[in-house]
Amino acid sequence: MEPLEEAAPEGLAPAEIEAAVSVARRVADNIRRAVEVRDNVIQHVMVAMLAEGHILVEDYPGVGKTALARALSRSIDCQFARVQCTADLLPADIVGTNVYNQREARFEFRPGPIFANVVIVDEVNRASPKTQSGLLECMQERHVTVDAMSHELARPFLVFATQNPVEYEGTYPLPEAQVDRFMVRLSLGYPDAGAEAIMLAGHESGDRVLDLEPVTDRAEVVDAVETAHRVHASRALRDYIVALLRRTREDDRVELGASPRAGLMLLRAAKARALVSGRDHALPDDVQALAEPVLSHRLMLAPEAAGVTREEIVRDAIAAVPAL
Repeated sequence: MEPLEEAAPEGLAPAEIEAAVSVARRVADNIRRAVEVRDNVIQHVMVAMLAEGHILVEDYPGVGKTALARALSRSIDCQFARVQCTADLLPADIVGTNVYNQREARFEFRPGPIFANVVIVDEVNRASPKTQSGLLECMQERHVTVDAMSHELARPFLVFATQNPVEYEGTYPLPEAQVDRFMVRLSLGYPDAGAEAIMLAGHESGDRVLDLEPVTDRAEVVDAVETAHRVHASRALRDYIVALLRRTREDDRVELGASPRAGLMLLRAAKARALVSGRDHALPDDVQALAEPVLSHRLMLAPEAAGVTREEIVRDAIAAVPAL
């Protein structure tokens, strides 16, 4: 039996590409007004926004994780909410609960902060595993089930979570199933001396994030997301992603390699990056640029792989697998 031929993709109009690029550029420029952060980090944030992926920022205290999340949320004219995680936080505090209305003698649903378009989950590893698990359905299925009733979440929906790699006392490491829900994991790092001096000068009179005004709205972001979904990815590109995934699974230094969900996330991210770059088709360059932030946090190293980082595993896979 002959294999089915791949259907020709529906091309994107130049106006659609230009509109999506404009949304990403405006949001990125607005973030730069308030936060000193590397260009590749902002690009990854824009990619996650257009690919409907969630973001996990893991870095030391005081490097701007929460400021970046707040700058993103204030750049879009839509609902946003912030959850400060603590050990006594309950799932109902995030997803909402049914409350009895005495006047009408019935229960009514009171939605939690997860029903916002951009949700900042600060120090997510300080919440208990029970509360962390409450985010799973929201992030993956984009709806919430409370007392057997399902409630759809709004679009766009983006969870921007932060956690510190230090101060482990009183924290709960995210389980693999939770980490796998994040499209990208980012690290900001310390700014260079010049950027840090500029930051000090800019913030000495107040919080620059509070001065930001929205530069786009919910409708424009949703249109850009739909455009990103229609970016073309060839069969050869999909085969290349599969080859990268299989390479991580076959590496002797890896106990648990990248899952099929990781490949789907990488494909969606590559298409979004292509759109941000003004193209209607994704390239191997897009996959390679995003492989580390998309795949590395999904790998589990073998106990004997001392001194090896997950980022090295991903870089070795890229070097070993030829781009088709």
